[in-house]
Amino acid sequence: MLSQIVNIITIGLSLVGLFFLFSGTVGLLRFPDFYCRMHGTGKCDTLGSLMIITSLALYEAYHGSILLALKILLISVFIFLANPTATHAIAKAAFVCGLKPWKKEDYR
Repeated sequence: MLSQIVNIITIGLSLVGLFFLFSGTVGLLRFPDFYCRMHGTGKCDTLGSLMIITSLALYEAYHGSILLALKILLISVFIFLANPTATHAIAKAAFVCGLKPWKKEDYR
């Protein structure tokens, strides 16, 4: 019974993670400029990958080894810290290089 509940939670977290990764991809294709695209993909990729990795850690904690689950959670902490930092650094470098943000008047 508990195994089925863990499997359902794991599948649910994975599907939520896939939804966020997919919505980040849609944002990358639909947003008008570089900064909006960076914002959409940065947020969605971080949350989506954290959901999928958390579901993997939960699955491994119940069916496999606790040590492997802790290692997977350490990877998720690294992603949680590194992904927003890298997104900010790339956006700041683009602004310093002279890439101007989008204005509504540019597309009229």
